[in-house]
Amino acid sequence: MALPSILITGCSSGIGYTVAKGLKARGWRVFASCRQEQDVQRLAEEGLECLLLDVADSASIRAAVDEVLARTGGTLDALFNNAGFGQPGAAEDITRAALREQFETNLFGAWELTNAVLPAMRRQGHGRILFNSSVLGFAAMKYRGAYNASKYAMEGLCDTLRLELEGSGIFVSLVEPGPIESRFRPNALTHFLKNVDIEHSAHRASYEKQLVRLRKEGHAAPFTLPPEAVLDAVLKSLQSKRPAARYRVTFPTKLFWYLKRVLPTRALDWVLQRAA
Repeated sequence: MALPSILITGCSSGIGYTVAKGLKARGWRVFASCRQEQDVQRLAEEGLECLLLDVADSASIRAAVDEVLARTGGTLDALFNNAGFGQPGAAEDITRAALREQFETNLFGAWELTNAVLPAMRRQGHGRILFNSSVLGFAAMKYRGAYNASKYAMEGLCDTLRLELEGSGIFVSLVEPGPIESRFRPNALTHFLKNVDIEHSAHRASYEKQLVRLRKEGHAAPFTLPPEAVLDAVLKSLQSKRPAARYRVTFPTKLFWYLKRVLPTRALDWVLQRAA
């Protein structure tokens, strides 16, 4: 009997790497993907079935899906859209180009990849599609507008896709982590310095605090969990006969989901101002 198969994006480190290793250890055939050739080689040397996939490149998406389906004989049981990054900066300082780059990776690439694997899942009559969202997919925080927007849009599209796939045997779930140990902050710092004119911004004083947070070693937020917490949520979705629409990971995610439901907007804004 063939092993259940899953394609995972963004596996070079952090959540993607941990989920790929964890699922392989639990009997899944994992296609771990990375956008850099050196990471593909490194993971292959560690025993993972790894391939090149840059979600910001349509040709790379098509080639990766073709390769996966060729190796499996045309089937794929699950997809975990994990690849993404955060673009810090005040909304007024985010250029059109920077916002487009954020959406290309966090949303457009994930959506194109999902559409590319759906025909195979429809043919086989089953499938699981997971999207790595965030607490910032429903709770906005200042200086994270581009990332907020990409995750809010992801959640809206996933809710729509879930409705449209009803009865197909294909289930859609969102994983909503809060603070997780990863390379998210170092990567965000790179995009912050590249795309935001800190020196001439009206938010310059606040940015100095943001830079301290992004450069801090170790945990920068309370209640930070290891990436295995996301692996647990992914496993629940994959193993459930009828997966939940959302899997909330970490205390802050669960807290803000509750507060958003019970607090008036003005009161929630007060809380979010102090949590940023």
